[in-house]
Amino acid sequence: MISDPGFLNLSIFHILDGLRDGLSHFSQKSRAALLYALSPDGPIRVYDPQKLLEGHEHKIKALYFEGQDWKKPPRNLQHRLFTKGASRDVSLSGLITCHGWSPSLFYQIWFTEQHPDMCCIGPTERWLECAASLLCQDLASGSVLRLSSSGQVLQQYSNHAVRDYIVDERARILGVDTYLRVYPTLDAVLAISKTPEEGACPRGRLTFVEPRLASRIKFLARFPSMEQPKLEQTKHVRKLLLAVERSSRTLVSDGASVLGVATGHMPPASITADYRGAHGFLLVDGQSVCSIQDGGFHSGNLKANLVHLEEHLLDSDLETPQADSLFQIVSHIVAYAGKRKHGCALVIDLQSEPEDLPGQMIESPLDLTRRDNLDLAASLAKVDGALHICRDLTLRSFACLMDGQRVPGENRARGARFNSALRFTAAHDHLVVVVVSADRPVSVIHRGVELNAACEWSQLFACAHTPPTLTQWLEDANYL
Repeated sequence: MISDPGFLNLSIFHILDGLRDGLSHFSQKSRAALLYALSPDGPIRVYDPQKLLEGHEHKIKALYFEGQDWKKPPRNLQHRLFTKGASRDVSLSGLITCHGWSPSLFYQIWFTEQHPDMCCIGPTERWLECAASLLCQDLASGSVLRLSSSGQVLQQYSNHAVRDYIVDERARILGVDTYLRVYPTLDAVLAISKTPEEGACPRGRLTFVEPRLASRIKFLARFPSMEQPKLEQTKHVRKLLLAVERSSRTLVSDGASVLGVATGHMPPASITADYRGAHGFLLVDGQSVCSIQDGGFHSGNLKANLVHLEEHLLDSDLETPQADSLFQIVSHIVAYAGKRKHGCALVIDLQSEPEDLPGQMIESPLDLTRRDNLDLAASLAKVDGALHICRDLTLRSFACLMDGQRVPGENRARGARFNSALRFTAAHDHLVVVVVSADRPVSVIHRGVELNAACEWSQLFACAHTPPTLTQWLEDANYL
């Protein structure tokens, strides 16, 4: 039993704050929450300073207030710092979780958001597992000197989280007897991403394979063993990437040297860095783990987040197939603009009688279910002004002007297109505008409000008071 509740409260605060800050840099703005119990007979307490668990009260009540599985730890609990439970045991929609047991803190479960644009939730799960382990270590040591350092570890944990997930995946595929060192591999991936060649960012694929499986590779050109470029020779490896730009070829490395140029399927558990200019992706066995951008790893897949538009279309009076087709049309035009790095705006008009917008009319509206018309619309989006897309899946006009009176929430940092869309939709509450910025952000705007705006959460302060019990928390939410 922990004798000093204040020490526990302070430890929880530092770890949760470091976790939240680290995840917010790896992903979008993120929140975190914790449920814990000091003993199987003691109450579960809820630390949720930013209301992450709102809306999940019913499921949490069923799992912990009515269920008893959390009181049944695995055997030999005393011989391990932290024993992780199976992820399938606790599943909450839109949340990533990690739970388990330890001698110093009987039970704990951590929560954070599962953002819709994540490449993979694996690294974030490892982040939560690290938070749980650090809390156990803090409580086992009882040293105040550890408190702030645990939070700092979690703030800078992104590379370690990616590494831990890759190691686990490769062990699952190949077993624990592997020789490819993951930390130097990740260091090389990031170093190459930051190395331009004649002013150009890297393009092409670099694949790291288990050394004992290199014989399975179909090499187009293999370098002699004494002349294989070392991986730490970043500039040399960057030049070699020119040989695989915009092709199906890949450079192959065993984690120490570049073996040659190859094509075809790679051996199991291979790690691939897919460079695409200013950004790229890290893959294991062809599955995305994270993206590479600005010299670091990030969870996002760099695709436009149009979830709020999809929800709006499904909530409208459109038939589901029609709503889906309209969503696919908008997604295609947005993706086209993103690849070519130009801004645009799309006015989505769901009225039976389309709005008469000032712009370049088309004598016969373009049927956007036809691929040639859709490609033309994507090109017209580059013209100043907005596309006018109607509920019947046609393009009615382009280069449309958006105007209106000044509204709250305007942001000078976002430019004229964004602020014009805020004003325009405030004056036309039946229209939705999708704004694509040249530097990738995509905004869905309705009734003068950006639907997919990132929330600014209030600053966290030290957890001076013991968090409420689960019973108190459910009572406050009117679930008891």
